Amino acid sequence: MKFGVVVFPGSNCDRDVYHVLKNVAKQDTVMLWHQQESLSGFSTGDCIVLPGGFSYGDYLRSGAIARFSPIMKAVTDFANNGGYVFGICNGFQILCEAGLLPGALLLNDHQKFMCKNVYIKPAHHKHPITKNLEHKAYKIPVAHAEGRYYAPENIISDLHLNKQILFRYCSAHGELGEAHNPNGSLEHIAGICNAEGNVFGMMPHPERASELQLGNADGLQFFNSLIVNATSADRVLN
Repeated sequence: MKFGVVVFPGSNCDRDVYHVLKNVAKQDTVMLWHQQESLSGFSTGDCIVLPGGFSYGDYLRSGAIARFSPIMKAVTDFANNGGYVFGICNGFQILCEAGLLPGALLLNDHQKFMCKNVYIKPAHHKHPITKNLEHKAYKIPVAHAEGRYYAPENIISDLHLNKQILFRYCSAHGELGEAHNPNGSLEHIAGICNAEGNVFGMMPHPERASELQLGNADGLQFFNSLIVNATSADRVLN
């Protein structure tokens, strides 16, 4: 599986994701500059990653300007053709701004930036990124000011109907509750996917918890699940 990690002005987790995918997960991985206008060499069995950071300084709204970067048209076409796209933190915000994922990420309910370890658990095992995960709590760091997931009631209903909720914030023992919801997200939502199941977004940072040298390798299991379960495609996109 080939990965492309998009670098926007203000990205600061691009090298972390690149390192984990290339050196830890041993995948073919390249960096992609935001001004590129094509994804030549990528097939629909590959994955484009939008990393965390503060793209364009998070002016207007987080991800609102990055959504108009030249590469995003190619990313949108890639996703619409069935290619995998994975947005982490700021990448999740960009995907929502681009309309590739429903809903929005609002200012945390306590109105402060936070950076700490939290726990999340998979809501189901339907999609490649959750299929190999256990039904337990995983310790994954968060680092955001605008991570409170919100969507209108009809969108939330669709997320349930199509099993698009990927992860929920929880306690270390997997219990749901407002005490374990770090930013006030509706229904404790920490990550979702599109209805087709090929575009994923999550606020926590699995790339920051993917090596035992750092004391926590829970995040590597998210990448491994995607790698093992992604379907290869015959056609290479131009």
